[in-house]
Amino acid sequence: MTATPTTLTARALLLDMDGTIVNSDAVVERCWRRWAVEHGLDPEEALKVVHGRQGYATMAVLLPDRPMEQNLADNRVMLAEETADTDGVVPVPGAPAFMASLAGLPHALVTSANEPLARARMGAADLPLPTVRVTAERVGASKPDPEGFLKGAAELGFAPADCIVFEDSEAGIQAGLAAGMRVIGIGPRAAAHGPTTHVPDLTHVTVTEERDGTLTLLIAP
Repeated sequence: MTATPTTLTARALLLDMDGTIVNSDAVVERCWRRWAVEHGLDPEEALKVVHGRQGYATMAVLLPDRPMEQNLADNRVMLAEETADTDGVVPVPGAPAFMASLAGLPHALVTSANEPLARARMGAADLPLPTVRVTAERVGASKPDPEGFLKGAAELGFAPADCIVFEDSEAGIQAGLAAGMRVIGIGPRAAAHGPTTHVPDLTHVTVTEERDGTLTLLIAP
């Protein structure tokens, strides 16, 4: 029996970056494995919690007794390393056509990366950088806090309920749902964390604009 496509409607889309439109896993794993070994941690266990959060928040989970000042200092070093290393950074399948289809439509990037890292990775993946961006510098709390998504919706001028989030990580999916938004989970990490719906990659999503400005999303199984 053939599964039928799902249709969702929205007024605006909020996009995570890493793992959602850009595959940066190679860089993330290189940098975080090195950091974990330097701090006497099991790299495999560390990689289970790094996705979706800002670096300092990941460090706080892994080293709960360490002063936050050290986490913030390490985070600055980590961001510089990740920004300089774009080897293996590629678009998620379907991302180039998906991003091209959003030109002129209400959408924003909501990422735990800072502005230089977002520019470096979107550039390496040859993807257009959305005009509206909520990067790490612009929020007081990392995902899974919903602040970033709420700020993105506000900047676009839409209510949370009118927005759909695209996310790949547990922290990101939790943030989107906590913001009162529907969440499309992208890729293998997302399925287990309760998104509204899930697709393997962006080749399964088509966005069209209706005459009244509503965005119709066709989610192919």
